[in-house]
Amino acid sequence: MSEELTPSDIRILEQLQKDASLSTSELADKVGLSQSPCWRRLQRLKEEGYIKGQVALLDREKLGPSMVIFAVIKMATLSEEQRSQFIRTIELTPQILECYTIFGEMDIMLKIDALSMSWYQDFIFNVVLKLPGVVDVQSTVTLKELKYTTALPLRGSRAL
Repeated sequence: MSEELTPSDIRILEQLQKDASLSTSELADKVGLSQSPCWRRLQRLKEEGYIKGQVALLDREKLGPSMVIFAVIKMATLSEEQRSQFIRTIELTPQILECYTIFGEMDIMLKIDALSMSWYQDFIFNVVLKLPGVVDVQSTVTLKELKYTTALPLRGSRAL
C-alpha cells in the first residue's frame, strides 16, 4: 500500500519533472534534504509507482518538419479479440503519441505526429481505417503549439 505523499516527496517529484537527470546529491540540495534520506524517498517513490520512468524530452522542431493532428474515431462494437488487436496496434504504432477513450459521439481520440498532410492522408487510409471497428475518423490539424508540458500539478490544483 502506498504511503501518503509528504511535502518532501512532492518537492522531489516537482524537481524530477523539471530535470530527471539530477544526481541524488543535486536533487537533495534542491529539496532541502541530505543525500541518504533523499535517495530512500526517491526509491520509495519508484517502488510505489509514483515515478513510472525517466525519459529525455526531444525538441520536435529540431527533428524536422512535423505537425500534431488529433483524430477522433467512431467505433463499432468490438469483440475482446478485436479490442486487444486494436490496443496492440495503437501501442506498436510510434506515430500515435497518445490514445484516449472519450465520452460523446466519438469513442477514441488519438494524438498523432504527422510529417505532412499527404503523409497523414496515407496514414489514415493505411493504418487508422484498417484498425478493427473503425467506422469514422474526424481530424483536427494544429497550427501552433502554445503550451506543452509533461509535468503534473502537484500542489493545490490536484485536490480541487
